Amino acid sequence: MSWGLWVLGCSELVAQHHLVPTEGSPHSSGGRAVPQHLNPPLLPLPSGSSQTLFSSTADVANPSAITDAAKIVEGKLNGMGLNLLINNAGIYTPAASLQTVDAEEMIRTYKTNAVGPMLMAQAFLPLLKKAARESTEKGLSCSKAAIINISTIMGSIEKTSESFYKPVISYRCSKAALNMLTKCQALTYGEAGILCVALHPGWVKTDMGSQEADLTVDTSVRGLLSVLPILSEKHSGTLLNWEGKAIPW
Repeated sequence: MSWGLWVLGCSELVAQHHLVPTEGSPHSSGGRAVPQHLNPPLLPLPSGSSQTLFSSTADVANPSAITDAAKIVEGKLNGMGLNLLINNAGIYTPAASLQTVDAEEMIRTYKTNAVGPMLMAQAFLPLLKKAARESTEKGLSCSKAAIINISTIMGSIEKTSESFYKPVISYRCSKAALNMLTKCQALTYGEAGILCVALHPGWVKTDMGSQEADLTVDTSVRGLLSVLPILSEKHSGTLLNWEGKAIPW
């Protein structure tokens, strides 16, 4: 899933608060990752909005890049808190079967798909907490403060047998770890008023998903954008698909 998925239709966010898509850097050797976009622009919201929508990129496999991204975002916020952090990084290696996957492939995939989102949340936590403290809204929501981890049904242990015709071991294991991370974040950061949810965008026609995928970019994005405004404390720590339906762990 690429940065472009979040640019498309992003002004439709109900709260029209700050949106920060985050990315990993491309990898070779058959791995597919979302592309790296340098110096992304500020994105204007509809006329009459007092909010600013902007994007920030970071190679989430590089801790110093994450720290730098957090500083850049803090500067753009001008003293305000960050309402919504979307961890959109992903690396996918189609040929990673149990017979072929090695330690290096597993580690590099975990660094982007699981460790990166963990470090991103740590780096942006002060800004998210600030938004939650200053919000007058009750409960948990994306317009108050939220971490959204883009995950996949392929990280669901219960659903594995249904899609195992594509083993992609490193991807599956790393996304299962991301799902666990989301649950742990929900139990920890929820006390500070931060909603934490994992979302499955579906199988999308992108560089990562290929043209064989079921969904167009437009369908997936608009589905996800319709789910974000309805998320609440009852969804915290869960895995949902692009239609808002629960996926078992």
